[in-house]
Amino acid sequence: MIGNALVPELAVSDWLASRAFYCDLIGFAVAYERPEEGFSYLTLGEAQLMIDQIGIGRTFEIEEAPLEKPFGLGLNLQIRVPSVDDILTRLAAAGVVLYPPLEEKWYRRDDHEVGNRQFVVADPDGYLLRLFEDLGARDITPVL
Repeated sequence: MIGNALVPELAVSDWLASRAFYCDLIGFAVAYERPEEGFSYLTLGEAQLMIDQIGIGRTFEIEEAPLEKPFGLGLNLQIRVPSVDDILTRLAAAGVVLYPPLEEKWYRRDDHEVGNRQFVVADPDGYLLRLFEDLGARDITPVL
């Protein structure tokens, strides 16, 4: 299904390199694209994002904020996947560094905790992706 209420569009410096990273290493599929504009709409499970080549077609820019690598400073995109294992294998084979490496992290949500098995990786332009698999929920461990 295409058309979530929020779909990030990432301005990229090399559309083909970004497309290969997202599809070949992370596992996204192309829902549709406009190669003449350097544009792809990508999906991975329920996650959706767009990549768009800077300088081809339409580029959204702010005069006081030039586009310089790394892009997306202060932002990471959390993406739920069924399992991180295959993605980790492909990234390792490609020599891609993780920030931080794989971890199990539990976050308080109201009166319980939810768990993520997660890692962060930078795409070719420096956008940070936090890929995670859901570990479920658990009771909060009391602090003694």
